[in-house]
Amino acid sequence: MRSTNNRGVFSGTGLIITGLAATLVALIFPLWSYADRSGTGVDTLNAETVSTRFGPLSALDREFVTKVRLAGLWELPAGQQAEQRGTTKAVHTAGEHLVEGHTFLDERVRDVAARLGLELPNQPTEQQQGWLDTLSAARGGEYDVKFANILRQAHGKVFGLVAEIRANTRNSLVRDLADDANTTVLDHIKVLEATGLVDFEALARDAAAASAPPLTRSPAPPGPTDSPSPPVPVSPSASPTYTLPPAATSPPAGKSKAAEDAENAETPENEDKADDKDRSKAAEQDDDKDKKS
Repeated sequence: MRSTNNRGVFSGTGLIITGLAATLVALIFPLWSYADRSGTGVDTLNAETVSTRFGPLSALDREFVTKVRLAGLWELPAGQQAEQRGTTKAVHTAGEHLVEGHTFLDERVRDVAARLGLELPNQPTEQQQGWLDTLSAARGGEYDVKFANILRQAHGKVFGLVAEIRANTRNSLVRDLADDANTTVLDHIKVLEATGLVDFEALARDAAAASAPPLTRSPAPPGPTDSPSPPVPVSPSASPTYTLPPAATSPPAGKSKAAEDAENAETPENEDKADDKDRSKAAEQDDDKDKKS
């Protein structure tokens, strides 16, 4: 009898312990699943971010500022070299844009770094110096081709970083610098492509080799099998179907000169109104004559 009671007690105690353990796990699991737990991207962002009076400054922000400076350290001399060695007007123009753009950006990035207390490099990276050496060894038309493609590839890579920073930074100085960098980099991409020497096939192959394949295949077919039909223009409705907002300010009590000119203009509508006034005035004169007689 006692054995049966003991089994019942132990069984009940086991159920209680199991229930408490399950409750504890349920409480702990959400804490572990938080996005900012140790080792997650948010935790890393928080750990590598410092506070400034212009907003939080992340490690990626600091890397971006450094890369803007590094870009100027090799692209500015590359532009100066293109102005001297380029064999076509388009290459000379591209060189001028590089010099002007990076002179401006370098001044901006040095100002931003000083205000954020960041140290900047004074020499290009080994890879960037290698690009300069390649250009220095080229001559004639070969120089033009190498200049256009090396610079275009480099600008294409930094263009993506600029967009990422502009979209995600919380620092106002870095955001403004990203705006200036975006304008400058896009200008350089366009002027390099305007040389007519950029190998877009090579750019696409290099980008594909450097990136991971897509996780899923696109359901879209590889391309249209028939020529698309010409677009059909849409006729606008006779009147707006939306409600117009109220006027920002009330119109003046008196009529403007433009309104008076519009009323006095010789239009069919105004001529009809004038005829009506003339007929009304003639009728009033006839009534006066009848009354006098």
